[in-house]
Amino acid sequence: MFEREEFVAECRSAIEGGGEQKHARELVARAVSDPAAVVRGLGVPEKAGIDVLYRSPQLTVLNLVWGARMSVMPHNHRMWAVIGVYGGGEDNIFWRRVPGPRQLEAAGARSLRAGEVDTLGHDIIHSVLNPLDRLTGALHVYGGDFFATERSEWEAEALVEGKFDMVAARERFEAAGGRWV
Repeated sequence: MFEREEFVAECRSAIEGGGEQKHARELVARAVSDPAAVVRGLGVPEKAGIDVLYRSPQLTVLNLVWGARMSVMPHNHRMWAVIGVYGGGEDNIFWRRVPGPRQLEAAGARSLRAGEVDTLGHDIIHSVLNPLDRLTGALHVYGGDFFATERSEWEAEALVEGKFDMVAARERFEAAGGRWV
């Protein structure tokens, strides 16, 4: 059984003991290994959005729900992250910086489906796509304050770096609507 408060407490304990990302990955992997339990514990997602389960300067835990066919431009976090999908799919393209007017080039990709987990290092730049015609639910655990950390995003067409805009990001989630199957 997945319980929101217990999961957050375990994540908080994990960051206090060292080896934070490794322990967070184990917790997220255990949680999403039973996707139905996560849905029972958090409720059936009804729309795209960012649900903050916990936030501190050292840790942010989110229930992130992607809208159908929703995409997010390349961005960084400037902190480690662990992503575990409990419903639907999340496709990540990883990017690397290059000199010149086009400041990024694709460097790899990873597709996650329900029950799968990935870790992102402190310096990773990625873009995200929900390739499905329905909502995707994922637990995201970050090694810092996801909302207060200054970071970057890259304009989708020219791939030029700018300041990450959290207000615009929340608006994209609000506009994405939803349907959970």
